[in-house]
Amino acid sequence: MSFISYLKDGISLGSIYAIIALGYTMVYGIAKMLNFAHGDVIMVGAYIILTCITRGGMSPILAVILSVVICTLLGVVIEKVAYSPLRKASSNLAVLITAIGVSYLLQNLALLIFGADAKSFVAVIKVPSITLFDGELTIKGITIVTILACIIIMVGLSLFVKKTKPGRAMQAVSEDRDAAQLMGVNVNATISLTFAIGSGLAAIAGLLLCQTYPTLTPYTGAMPGIKLS
Repeated sequence: MSFISYLKDGISLGSIYAIIALGYTMVYGIAKMLNFAHGDVIMVGAYIILTCITRGGMSPILAVILSVVICTLLGVVIEKVAYSPLRKASSNLAVLITAIGVSYLLQNLALLIFGADAKSFVAVIKVPSITLFDGELTIKGITIVTILACIIIMVGLSLFVKKTKPGRAMQAVSEDRDAAQLMGVNVNATISLTFAIGSGLAAIAGLLLCQTYPTLTPYTGAMPGIKLS
């Protein structure tokens, strides 16, 4: 029974990493840029949720929605300010250094605003646990929600890429950016949309990560980001 317990914990953590990895792979596959700041957008999203609930008195649902919206806009701003000017850079080193710089910028802004002390994350997802095999196996509610969220996001994103016009534009830009532009695809808008979707998913990943491990610091998203990059 202990094996099943370890297995469900591994699947739960793997589901969180899968959601984080979606943001990385979308940006790299389409823009050919390794966005090191993606892990820190996860941290920003978690801080927004925590602040809105504890200081703003906002309901958890509204806090999560606001976090997704702000992180989506943050992703677009990061792409426009930091990465767009380097899109035609002769060396990938410039893009890499810029990505690391944006990551440090977000971390240090979080340090200035929230401090370095670890904060306990609030319980946003309140789903009861399930007990199986006469109490020998307990599956937490957050584990169930995390796995279901991962499946829904993956299926939804797959359908979006394959069935919608913006999704097909993403595939075209990923295959050949110049040819896609000649065929009328707005490459800049497509890349911005990619960053927006990836950053929105980062907010959800931040919520799930901090619900599973309820401690939040300015470096919360750094380690998952390093592991996946």
